[in-house]
Amino acid sequence: MRYLFLILFVIFFINKSLAQFPNERTDIDEIIGYSNLKDSLHVNINKKKILVITESSLYLTTLVGLNSLWYKDYPRSSFHFVDDNEEWLQMDKVGHVTASYYMGVAGIQAYDWAGFSRKEAIWYGGLSGSIFLTIVEVLDGFSEQWGASSGDLAANTIGSALCISQALLWDEQKIQLKYSYLPTRFAEENPAQLGGNHLERALKDYNGQTYWLSFNLKSLMQIDNEKFPNWLSLSLGYGAHFMKEPYPRNIDQVWRKRQYYLSLDLDLNRIKTKSKFVNSILQTFGFVKFPMPRFEFVGKDVIFHPGFYMPVIR
Repeated sequence: MRYLFLILFVIFFINKSLAQFPNERTDIDEIIGYSNLKDSLHVNINKKKILVITESSLYLTTLVGLNSLWYKDYPRSSFHFVDDNEEWLQMDKVGHVTASYYMGVAGIQAYDWAGFSRKEAIWYGGLSGSIFLTIVEVLDGFSEQWGASSGDLAANTIGSALCISQALLWDEQKIQLKYSYLPTRFAEENPAQLGGNHLERALKDYNGQTYWLSFNLKSLMQIDNEKFPNWLSLSLGYGAHFMKEPYPRNIDQVWRKRQYYLSLDLDLNRIKTKSKFVNSILQTFGFVKFPMPRFEFVGKDVIFHPGFYMPVIR
């Protein structure tokens, strides 16, 4: 999805901005003391102001930037929908689900930090992804080149629903969406759509992307054994290959294939070290699938890739 780099920037920046403000009382606070409930409420109000200003500024800046840098190069039109559900073997739709999910996860954390009630944090924060991406979809709808996509809107909703439902049911994210990427040769054949450099290709080349459902084993199976690692997960992946363009040409139709994977994973959010900086880095990149050996299922074939980064023929 072409907005992924902007969305991940928003997620990272919001988390890092809010992380600068402690959620608990500092030593200075202990010395001064919280004399009554009024002081505590005042702190929560200030946090809510910081959250609203930070989110509003980032969202507004991102949308203005999109409107100025992306849409200005294409003619405008009246608002309209397009049916792009058959493009890229739905890899772009899975990307929308993943982006919306992680914006929701970050949103819940931010609203928790600001002192909202747990249910308010889950609903307001969890819907952050759908709300933001819906606004972007409206911009698409007024572009003659693109158009709003009902499939994208549905995918955004699914991402938020996965985030919110787990927070309401379990008060944690036992099932996470993950992302991984391996370079392919197809971007060189169509750099305009699949990326002209490595960063663009990681975001736009659907042939090299894989999206994962990562299940935390200890949490889901309610394993009480303290020796069992709480960071170990089992992941199911989905990818596709031989996609030079959104829709296949006659010769491409034969080669286009969906790919399914089974692999172990590490839940980086549950790995704790003595360094707050290292913990922050691990949590920031928690959306990336940890490279592990995997089984690949293509049609009736099952292929085992023992290496961490064993290239797939694409």
